Amino acid sequence: MRFRVERDVLADAVAWTARTLPVRPSVPVLAGMMLDVSEDGSRLKLSGFDYEVSGQVSVDVDIVEPGQALVSGRLLAEITRNLPPQTVEFGVDGSKATLSCGSARFTLPTLPVEDYPTLPTMPSLAGSIGSDVFAAAVSQVAVAAGRDETLPMLTGVRVEIDGENVTLASTDRYRLAVRELRWKPEQDDIQAVALVPAKTLADTAKSLTSGAEVSIALSTGDTGEGMIGFEGGGRRTTTRLLDGDFPKYRALLPDSFNSVAEVHTAAFIEAVKRVSLVAERNTPLRASFSAGQLVLEAGTGDDAQAVEALDASLDGDDIQIAFNSTFLLDGLGAIDSDTARLQFTTSTKPAIITGKPADPDAGADYRYLIMPVRMAG
Repeated sequence: MRFRVERDVLADAVAWTARTLPVRPSVPVLAGMMLDVSEDGSRLKLSGFDYEVSGQVSVDVDIVEPGQALVSGRLLAEITRNLPPQTVEFGVDGSKATLSCGSARFTLPTLPVEDYPTLPTMPSLAGSIGSDVFAAAVSQVAVAAGRDETLPMLTGVRVEIDGENVTLASTDRYRLAVRELRWKPEQDDIQAVALVPAKTLADTAKSLTSGAEVSIALSTGDTGEGMIGFEGGGRRTTTRLLDGDFPKYRALLPDSFNSVAEVHTAAFIEAVKRVSLVAERNTPLRASFSAGQLVLEAGTGDDAQAVEALDASLDGDDIQIAFNSTFLLDGLGAIDSDTARLQFTTSTKPAIITGKPADPDAGADYRYLIMPVRMAG
């Protein structure tokens, strides 16, 4: 096996593939990255797999001799990232791989190709969506996913497909994020539900924006292992789906409110950051909404205290409510609107944060529900 390729092309492809490599592989070959140059064509295929997530990318190279090699993926990523901006020559001779670029030369041991597991095949194509839209929607929702591995169903994003409509939802029991969007399905009447690991989904969506569109492939377990696949810009990823029952989240979303406030988003975020500087760990940020004004407060008694007032509009009853400041910032950062709209029922019931819709009659396509913190006294 021997090929030549520009440093930037190789480094980018290796770095992307290395994302899927396990930190502590269960067997040594899973730390390897497969390099495959076939006889028919001029492309190098790079693959990584840990039995849960697979990643594969194809790039154009100048093939001197076809073949396969399996080398340490993380080491290859470190080396290619630090090479000078020149042509890279990669070759395999017996049990050693050599990589040279300019005056730099590296020799790497190879792993046994025959021991490497076969990557899963892509499930059947379900539809496609603009890569930028998909990445933005996933980032809005993944922020609310749980991190507690003892509750695996809460570490995922629920993907609901109903014809041209897709709904993404995640929750960690303290907040809930829901994003609705449209896509181009392969079949107009397609209906499917998948629970995708949130971290994998977020990393994948962010990494596939080099192509205009992302193709989504799905098998929901009727014919074996539940799996979802994503492909775009010469890159493809598959991941196993999570098991478990996702909470019936629609019942948590209120359909009527006693108060609706609107605040300039950027000013609100900056004020929350400032005031929460004095909030001790796990102590809430208090917010008081009244006509024309929002007052933020943190700290009590002999502790450090902060207060800041902001312009705000309020339609409905005055309300005093308290939030975890980190959860509040996550929601405000995700709404993608100059004006934040907060909808309340009471100070002990969940609040909904959305952007202000451009069309007053249209509903928000993104909703962030946040549980209030009970205030002392």
